[in-house]
Amino acid sequence: MRPVAPGPPPQSAAPRARRSAPYRSELLGFAAVGLLAYAADLGLFTVLRGPVGLGPLTAKALSFAAGCTVAYVGNARGTYRHARVAGLRPYAVFVAVNLAGALVQLGCLAVSHYGLGLTSQRADTVSGAGIGMALATCLRFWGTRTWVFHNKGNEGRVGSWTG
Repeated sequence: MRPVAPGPPPQSAAPRARRSAPYRSELLGFAAVGLLAYAADLGLFTVLRGPVGLGPLTAKALSFAAGCTVAYVGNARGTYRHARVAGLRPYAVFVAVNLAGALVQLGCLAVSHYGLGLTSQRADTVSGAGIGMALATCLRFWGTRTWVFHNKGNEGRVGSWTG
């Protein structure tokens, strides 16, 4: 029988869990704010298209701006409150990140509908509101934490209002 060389000591999952807890709290806070912003966007769009009678593009542009504002304020005062950003530049970058996310959603829809020929309403919903939304949310999360609410000098934990 051959002797077995001792390997590295088994590592506990506890340190890894402690390191991922702030990230998980940040992700939960970002998601909660995102849901609130989505509700504001959808609600305002519905009102502007219905009772107010605005055209679809004007209504969507206004509701998108309102949703971005709700998301920015919610993230600045909640999820990323410890980042302490000020001025119009972070808001402008936040809007740019959200516009990039919207382009990702439109790109997924365009590839599916026009490139792959999947033209049913279900296929459009899956590609635009399903796959596109998932990819756009990943981009928005990364862009928001990297370019808007990054913690200069304190690259570790970003505070969260959920944890």
